[in-house]
Amino acid sequence: MPDFSFYPPVIAHRGVSAHAPENTMAAMQLVPQSGAKWVEFDVHITQDGVPVLLHDDTLDRTTDGKGKIADFDWVGIEALDAGSWFDARFKNEPAPRLGEVLRFALEAGLRPLIEIKPCPGRAQATTMVALMEAAKIWPVNQPPPFILSFDVDAVAIAAQFQPHWPRGFSFSRWREDWRLFAARAQADVLVVDADFLNRARVSVMAQAGLPLLAYTVNNPTQAKELLDWGVSAVFSDNPKAIIEAL
Repeated sequence: MPDFSFYPPVIAHRGVSAHAPENTMAAMQLVPQSGAKWVEFDVHITQDGVPVLLHDDTLDRTTDGKGKIADFDWVGIEALDAGSWFDARFKNEPAPRLGEVLRFALEAGLRPLIEIKPCPGRAQATTMVALMEAAKIWPVNQPPPFILSFDVDAVAIAAQFQPHWPRGFSFSRWREDWRLFAARAQADVLVVDADFLNRARVSVMAQAGLPLLAYTVNNPTQAKELLDWGVSAVFSDNPKAIIEAL
């Protein structure tokens, strides 16, 4: 089991995405002052294999672009406005490259959770490109990045490519066969939608010896309850509000 701890037990979700556009440097730069020590963000790769922070398979929701990320090269992605959809104050905020965000995390003393978001059929390419980029930047004498994905193949590939980096398998609905997926992914941690958790389910999962992370929790009362049940940490768009309430 890799050595990691979640303290405070709150992870900045896509940066501080309650106050800045998700997965942008503007959101990342708010993390240190929030009190969070861990930051999660989503990684796709462009058509020409550049790892970039974007959540969806398409550009439409969080940029002024249209269409699939996989159809755009880095030059095309770099030119997009990834901030105006959130607020006019963030006009022309770009979608950053993975390397830029990792360098910032190092300077700020943050530990990253890299969520692999492969487009259909690109699990291997996305995982390997993201991990190669991270391995070039992240010092071997620092606690390693954490790799997450809803794609079981991506987590399993990460286990083969960087076996000493911690890994989490995520799922968006409750499934009784979670043990099978955790084993197949060689996961060190399970990541579950908080709305599907209760005290009994958390207890059962804890018996498996795997830490449990819950997303996305913006209500301090819910965060306290989940942590009391035994959840190791919660993801939050507004980590400062949760940390201050604990």
